[in-house]
Amino acid sequence: MPDTQKQPFDFMGLRKIASVFSIFLIVASIALLGVRGLNYGMDFTGGTSVELEYAEAPALDEIRAALTDAGYEQFVVQNFGSDTTILIRMAEAENDQLAREISDLLTSASGADLELVGSEFVGSQVGEELKEDSGLGLLIALAVVLIYVGMRFQFKFGIASVIPLAHDVIIVLGVFALFQWTFDLTVLAALLAVIGYSLNDTIVVADRIRENFRKMRVGEPWDIINESIHQTIMRTLNTSGTTLVVLLALYFFGGEAINNFAIALIIGVVVGTYSSIYVSANMLMVMGVTREDLMVPAKEGSSDESEEEQPPEWLNRM
Repeated sequence: MPDTQKQPFDFMGLRKIASVFSIFLIVASIALLGVRGLNYGMDFTGGTSVELEYAEAPALDEIRAALTDAGYEQFVVQNFGSDTTILIRMAEAENDQLAREISDLLTSASGADLELVGSEFVGSQVGEELKEDSGLGLLIALAVVLIYVGMRFQFKFGIASVIPLAHDVIIVLGVFALFQWTFDLTVLAALLAVIGYSLNDTIVVADRIRENFRKMRVGEPWDIINESIHQTIMRTLNTSGTTLVVLLALYFFGGEAINNFAIALIIGVVVGTYSSIYVSANMLMVMGVTREDLMVPAKEGSSDESEEEQPPEWLNRM
């Protein structure tokens, strides 16, 4: 592999603009979370779910209109497994008659042939426990990533990997707070998936940066990081592009039940691609990563030249 050379696009030349952009997004997201907050779904706030089986696929808009006309305010109507099975999630507390009242209401409103399959209730206390456990789970995930990357690469790389993950999660939460989209367990699962996806991208870039710091004999950290991003950018864009195609298909054709899950992942993949290029590399520049940080220590009694880690044979052919 040749030493650093002039590249057609200077990624690191835009690092200050990217830093200002990222700081703005983070501050705006935190402000939105503080002012508007998340619109928690009934997984977290508690409520009742009623499952109905229709003889023929009903119109979901008509069911929503019937519930609204009857005075119900906070509810979600969606298909559940098939076009004829409907799941209605309501903020009302469970009582012996609620599920039957909903069934009778929809029968009289549409005259459709339907059957009450069952109902379940999630209490507010359980919802509060889910909030606490979900927040703790995200923090533990970030801590484990910090430990892993710090051991796998170097502590500076651990910090430069965890901060982009926190950056991505906060921005996704900020968008949900801005538009007041429902935050439920499916969105929480999407956030954990975003952490995994963004970490994968970040580690690919970090691994190439480490290899180039050890192999390139000339060039400032700026040049080496820029070269590393150029070597991985097509892989990053191809992976993100194919992932987005699948997620867009899920969003448009997957049904209302997974819409929020899909849109959280779409935002996360876009932001994660950006952060793996700019936020992670920026953090390495800020912390002053050098070639000495990544060199393998020579064994006692051996010369530096003989013990310096050599790159894999396949890299020499690139």
